Amino acid sequence: MRILVTGGAGFIGSNLAHQLASLNHEVTVADDFSSAHWSNLISFKGDIFPLDIADDITALTPLAPFEAIYHQASITDTTVIDQRKMMSNVEGFRNILNLAQQWKSRVIWAGSASVYGKGQAPNRESAAPGPLNVYGYSKLAMEHLADLYRAKLSRPIIGLRYFNVYGPGEDHKGRFASMVHQLAKQMRAGNRPRVFKSGEQRRDFVYVGDVVQANLNALESNQGGSFNVGSGNSWTFNQVVSELNRALKTHLEPDYFENPYSFTQDWTEADLTESRRQLKYEPKYDLARGIAAYLASGKLGVAL
Repeated sequence: MRILVTGGAGFIGSNLAHQLASLNHEVTVADDFSSAHWSNLISFKGDIFPLDIADDITALTPLAPFEAIYHQASITDTTVIDQRKMMSNVEGFRNILNLAQQWKSRVIWAGSASVYGKGQAPNRESAAPGPLNVYGYSKLAMEHLADLYRAKLSRPIIGLRYFNVYGPGEDHKGRFASMVHQLAKQMRAGNRPRVFKSGEQRRDFVYVGDVVQANLNALESNQGGSFNVGSGNSWTFNQVVSELNRALKTHLEPDYFENPYSFTQDWTEADLTESRRQLKYEPKYDLARGIAAYLASGKLGVAL
């Protein structure tokens, strides 16, 4: 297939682009490189198109049509308080949907578990949304936009609500990289890993390999809607530190500090009932296996 991956130089987008190319799809990456990194595409041999999808994207027209669009591009800095800037996520998505309507493309896009806010875990797609910041709201608005376009497109639209994704290719995100990577980096430097008091907040940490598989499964599905993509379990920050100590062969105790943010979630955990039923999604990595795979990649806690 001819496939467009927006945000394809980013963390999840680059992992997805590499995997699609390895399956012999003709892959084009579109990215403005504002929050991505060229090093993620060193071994990628497909076409790369520098482009801000929130602006005029008719420049893509000569490359079209694409049979499928994986829309991974997004502002992911959750501390952005400029509402106008963050809501460009929605306008970029609108541009993509308009092209998909013209090209008759299948659209699979990156949603977020942030739409659940402090909702009760396990988090189910049927739960009432409760985003805690404008980033989470932008992702919810994108879901509403997908619903508005659903009848206009010839093929189903699938949104994937990513939980806490970690794995190779994320270091360029700096302080917005996963806690798994950030804590590992601190521990590799011989420092005690810093976590919010008391370290018992729970997160559904999902390895990027499972996220890529969910995207591939979505390409084969005839369903539409928004579906959870997580591990289906949750672990505390203290458990993450323990697993990292085991993997890195260190013995560092957590350094607890007060949480400076009011919008963090206390417990996230993906209910995978619908993802299993509709997308045939079955994660292969628990936290221990995911950290082991990350370590084997040579990039766990390693700076660019």
